[in-house]
Amino acid sequence: MQRVARLWCGLFRLQRVESLQHKTQVVERWESVSKQMTGDDLIALGFTRGRAVGVALKLARKAAKELDRDAIVRELRAVLADPVHNADHPQFAALAEVLREQMNKPQFIERAEPAPYRVWGEGIEAQAADQIRQAARLPVAVAGALMPDAHVGYGLPIGGVLATENSVIPYAVGVDIACRMRLSVYDIPASDLKRLNEQLVRTLQRETKFGVGVEFQKPLEHDVLDEDWSITAVTKRLFDKARGQLGTSGSGNHFVEFGIFTLDKPDLGIEPGTYLSLLSHSGSRGAGAGVADFYSRLAMSKHPELPDELRRLAWLDLDSEDGQEYWAAMNLMGRYAAANHALIHQRVAKAIGSKPIVSVENHHNFAWKETHDGREVIVHRKGATPAGRGVLGVIPGSMATPGYVVRGKGSAPSLMSASHGAGRLMSRTAAREKFRWAHVKPMLEAAGVQLLSAGIDEAPVVYKNIHEVMKAQSDLVEVVARFDPKIVKMADAGEKPED
Repeated sequence: MQRVARLWCGLFRLQRVESLQHKTQVVERWESVSKQMTGDDLIALGFTRGRAVGVALKLARKAAKELDRDAIVRELRAVLADPVHNADHPQFAALAEVLREQMNKPQFIERAEPAPYRVWGEGIEAQAADQIRQAARLPVAVAGALMPDAHVGYGLPIGGVLATENSVIPYAVGVDIACRMRLSVYDIPASDLKRLNEQLVRTLQRETKFGVGVEFQKPLEHDVLDEDWSITAVTKRLFDKARGQLGTSGSGNHFVEFGIFTLDKPDLGIEPGTYLSLLSHSGSRGAGAGVADFYSRLAMSKHPELPDELRRLAWLDLDSEDGQEYWAAMNLMGRYAAANHALIHQRVAKAIGSKPIVSVENHHNFAWKETHDGREVIVHRKGATPAGRGVLGVIPGSMATPGYVVRGKGSAPSLMSASHGAGRLMSRTAAREKFRWAHVKPMLEAAGVQLLSAGIDEAPVVYKNIHEVMKAQSDLVEVVARFDPKIVKMADAGEKPED
């Protein structure tokens, strides 16, 4: 009996050793494939960048339990060459399915040569520079430009300008359609700012509302609500939301602030001097976001041929019903955003008992029909200010740095555009992780800024140097006047940004 038991134990140990050896071999094969096979290897085999590469790598690692590296490469070649007859492949059936889908997908035909574009400013982040480069590949692209405040966005970078042929790109307009600036200058000397401080603070707290979904309990009135909101099914559905949010401000970098307006020489119909002024930044709120979401998705569904890196640059032909719908909805959102600012400024002016002597306003997330080089094109300015010759605009800095009223010089290479602000240096997530208000308060105190509310992700240090940005675009705009923020209100910390 003892001898039999020893034989069984020996046999068990032998099987265990063989099992361990098999497992070791599998692990070694898996590690070999995992460490050595890369996406570049697959592209060298003939795969194109995209989903198929990821699927192939995943399946290759699983196949390493049964096959060595040479066998895996051989099978990958076979599936790539004939995904139809390899539909039931024991290891790579899922890859064959992806490859068959690609075979049936319309082919993307890009421009023979990229559309010409020019970049203003130094140190533009690589992702933003790559986004304008990718946009220039579109078959509808005519020309482009990148402003000195540029940073990465969805599809087209923030600070990106793109002219297209008879087509509109929802994501190149932006998620917050008609995000815009408005400045009101009052016939009140800046020296009264301190004396009026309590009244000005109370006015901002009472007359403005910020945040995602925020509404007035009793909706405000404006002629924009009397327009035809049934021009599209989308705008009709969003009417009630638009009515409730009329006259409110968004979150993220949206603000309403009192400040000092400095004019060094006669212009804008007023004498040189320093004046109390009000500056606001907001857009088309939830209604605009709803329009952007619907038509962005629609555009992407119309262009399945676009590779992943261009997917968010899908366009709608303006000859199509869908394109005409978006164009009508976008323009309605533009008028609605202008009405939001008009009501904010009306309410504030009434509360302080003064009427503006100068007003300047402009969109910076919009598309316009314009003529360039004798050709009608659609110019998308996503986070860019119109700067045609003689055209006035407002370019803000941050809560602790100046903004500027500018007059465009009509630069053709920039498609008559300029920056829309200083531009972010870091993401909101990075800013929230890196900074605390203890870091920021000394900057605000040094600038004489009274902050009523904001998120730490809007701290001045997360923005580029506005003076360097303005210097980089001196050929695009001339500075008319300066605005220095003094009493700032933004959405409370924790709000989801809408910019």
